[in-house]
Amino acid sequence: MNEKKHMFYVSPSPHFHDPEDTRSVMFDVILALLPALCLGVYFFGWRALTLSLISVAACVVFEYLYQRIAHIKSSVYDLSAVVTGILIVMCVPAHIPYWMVIVADFFAIVVAKQLFGGIGQNFMNPALAGRVFLFSWASWFSAYPATVGTTGAGRLPIIGDVPMVNGAPDIITSATPLASMKEGVLPIEFSLRDLFLGNVAGSIGEVSAFILIIGGLYLLLRGVISARIPLTYIGTVAVLYFLFPAGAGDRLSWMLYGILSGGLMLGAIFMATDYATSPVTPVGQIIYGVGCGLITYVIRRFGAYNEGVAFSILIMNTIVWSIDKLSAPRRFGGLRGGKRQPRPEEGEVTK
Repeated sequence: MNEKKHMFYVSPSPHFHDPEDTRSVMFDVILALLPALCLGVYFFGWRALTLSLISVAACVVFEYLYQRIAHIKSSVYDLSAVVTGILIVMCVPAHIPYWMVIVADFFAIVVAKQLFGGIGQNFMNPALAGRVFLFSWASWFSAYPATVGTTGAGRLPIIGDVPMVNGAPDIITSATPLASMKEGVLPIEFSLRDLFLGNVAGSIGEVSAFILIIGGLYLLLRGVISARIPLTYIGTVAVLYFLFPAGAGDRLSWMLYGILSGGLMLGAIFMATDYATSPVTPVGQIIYGVGCGLITYVIRRFGAYNEGVAFSILIMNTIVWSIDKLSAPRRFGGLRGGKRQPRPEEGEVTK
């Protein structure tokens, strides 16, 4: 009797049980990001929306063209390129030139994603890779446009690539909370309420911790992400700021300003949890979150840059494979790390 052989084909990660698939998960991420993006448009003006549309379109076009040139089946319909485009623009200030965000899109999609095999094969978060690549033009990130509430001047009309005031280029900027904290001073000019709601200078999508948390809760309820990475990441940063404040002031204030400022919420909720670049084991996710938090605090406190979220996540991305290997569940008769116990010789007494 001939038995029919069944072949099983396993596609690259991420894997989902029906009815969920990559497209539906990415759609959930887009829905979770939209409130923060809309708030960024409200605070920084219509140019933030224009940057977002350009970034999304560029990511989709770069992915489509690369796959056509490489004779790869198109995957633009899985919406992962759309998510990358949104995340990139949420990490940048609203005044950067349009061509600069397109450069970040190219690096994210082509270099960090497609050259490594596409979605599920990349070892680092594409959006963060594109964002860090823009440090080649670091001067554009030395000042951030102020929001309506911090300037009292209203939104600036945009002509071309720079804001215009009375026909002359001008950018109204404001110090960010992290810049003050870098100098060992609590940014008391910003209230914790402003930090929580988003009325502070910063990148387009990083300003409101409240809206980002709401988006994270939606992803948790939908089962898209686990709470382990965000909680351990944010919790580690909170503990370090409480134990080792960077200057005078009560420890609780340093802790609250530390977790509400900069891109911590955006990175912990939407980027550190990326399926392809984060650990799959529960223990590994905790180690990963703690590592991200530790590196973020060290860079913020002692590094050359005010913010360390992007660097911390990318650094931890590079050792995810090792974390998963060391934290893998122990198999019967084996040791952690994939090493098996030697079999006893015949006649040998074992305990």
